[in-house]
Amino acid sequence: MNLFKSIKRSFTKKRKLNRSLGGDIALFLLLALFGIFSAYPLIMTASNAFKPLDELFLFPPRLFPRNLTLDNFRDLSELIGNSWIPFSRYFFNTILITVIGTVGHVLIASMCAFPLAKYKFPGRTIFFTLVVYSLMFAPQVTATPNYIIIAKIGLIDNPAAIILPAIASSLGLYLMKQFMQQIPDELIESAKIDGASEYRIFFQIVMPLVKPAWLTLIILLFQRLWTTDGGSFIFSEELKPLSYALRQIAQGTIERAGTIAAVSFIMMIVPITFFIVSQSRIVETFSHSGMK
Repeated sequence: MNLFKSIKRSFTKKRKLNRSLGGDIALFLLLALFGIFSAYPLIMTASNAFKPLDELFLFPPRLFPRNLTLDNFRDLSELIGNSWIPFSRYFFNTILITVIGTVGHVLIASMCAFPLAKYKFPGRTIFFTLVVYSLMFAPQVTATPNYIIIAKIGLIDNPAAIILPAIASSLGLYLMKQFMQQIPDELIESAKIDGASEYRIFFQIVMPLVKPAWLTLIILLFQRLWTTDGGSFIFSEELKPLSYALRQIAQGTIERAGTIAAVSFIMMIVPITFFIVSQSRIVETFSHSGMK
């Protein structure tokens, strides 16, 4: 009797751990449903960029265009050509802000997170607690203090007004510190015994092991900075980023609805492409990092 109960218990446990074919199909259909629901706005945005003007106002809207056209992009190109500031200037401003802000944030956040995660010093707990509390405030709450600080140090109408707050964001510090805590202390101690300096330990041991964390930061900050329009910090037309120029071009009468669709597609395709490429690297790093 006890043997039968033991066999029944192991069989039941095995059935719980392994889904049936019907369960796998149901799970696949559920995930496919959520995937379609999530991808629908992206597909619609991409589809609208290639629709003629009459199809953009159909109700109910069509997912795919019947008469594929590139007129929206031609109109956008003509409007860009008529701008008194070269389009390359807007593009350069965006690249400058995005690259410096992203690289600076990842580097500064990582270098600050390393001693917080692996060294004990007075005030470490208080400092990290303040970092965690800072994550609770929405950007709208800190907008006025940020503007006052930027104005006091004389960075209004300067790309640094966008780059410096991005570099000083507390999200990266929190994320990198949590990842670095997972690195065994014995690994760092053995590197010190072998004569490795602090900089070598940081760049050649710590940073490769926390690659998923800083790749995630790159994705998040790249998307944020790519779509910034300068806000209330940049007023000179020659210093405005690409998103501001495209939105200004798209503003107008109902005749520019196609141009607006083309602008939305352009602003969307670059971050999505960057995310897809980086996401594959993140999954690969998680698989081969060896960290539990």
